Amino acid sequence: MLQLPESPHVTTLTSLDNAYELCRQITAEYSKTFYLGTLLMPEEKRRAIWAIYVWCRRTDELVDGPNSAETTNATLDQWEENLETLFAGHPIDPVDVALIDTLERFSIDIQPFRDMIAGQRMDLYRSRYETFEELELYCYRVAGTVGLMSTAVMGVDTRRGTAPWDQAQPKANPESKAIALGIANQLTNILRDVGEDALRGRIYLPLEDLEQFNYSEKDLFNGVVDDRWRALMQFQIDRARHFFTEAEQGVRLLSPDARFPVWSALMLYRGILNVIERNQYDVFRQRAYVPNWQKFLYLPIAKLKAEVL
Repeated sequence: MLQLPESPHVTTLTSLDNAYELCRQITAEYSKTFYLGTLLMPEEKRRAIWAIYVWCRRTDELVDGPNSAETTNATLDQWEENLETLFAGHPIDPVDVALIDTLERFSIDIQPFRDMIAGQRMDLYRSRYETFEELELYCYRVAGTVGLMSTAVMGVDTRRGTAPWDQAQPKANPESKAIALGIANQLTNILRDVGEDALRGRIYLPLEDLEQFNYSEKDLFNGVVDDRWRALMQFQIDRARHFFTEAEQGVRLLSPDARFPVWSALMLYRGILNVIERNQYDVFRQRAYVPNWQKFLYLPIAKLKAEVL
């Protein structure tokens, strides 16, 4: 459970350094792989990413945290009002001091934050998605938005495409690639957490896909792993990899000091899909994770990609 100190009067919340340190600790505790990637960033950027991560985690926990049973639309209405307060420069909790400083340092739009709250509203009343188009909207709201927030911090390399021979080429959109990475990560989360979500009565795999592979909701809740399930999961993994491939095209558009950490995070997260395959697609009884020794093997490859691609 994410614990924050009690909020005193806003003028005595905490110092800026303490706020960022609290964000660092929360990020390190709750997302170890993501935290590893942030350590490869310049200090100003990694601190900003920690502040954004903590806001996103607190938002997610309104619906998926230990007190989520008490969350209503009114709760999310209040959270959105709090968001407007933050973007007006007024902190409410100690960690907000870091986020407001981040908003002052980087040009971050409020809309992705609003969209993420809209994604949490979907989780309030939906536990099934009929089509992938419906699921893709959900994935954008809860994860693609993170890509947009982060891109504003990472920065875009404005020197790219200025050569005469590049002028006739279609301009790539770094924001769309950032959204693709967020969706790829969320699809990976969904595949890794199928069993855990089933225990909560949730199915994030599109029901049209279950029907296509003749695999029922009852089969899923019973944790049936057979040829139908393996074919269904491979189909989902291929879809997630498509989004990772699309996201790769955007990494080269980022500022040079952001490419290595983003490549590292991308490769580490995509590695979860490989582990699911090695586990014979049994996500009901085995949690797919990339072991630490393998994480470090990815780093030199990510460094090379950041420098030459």
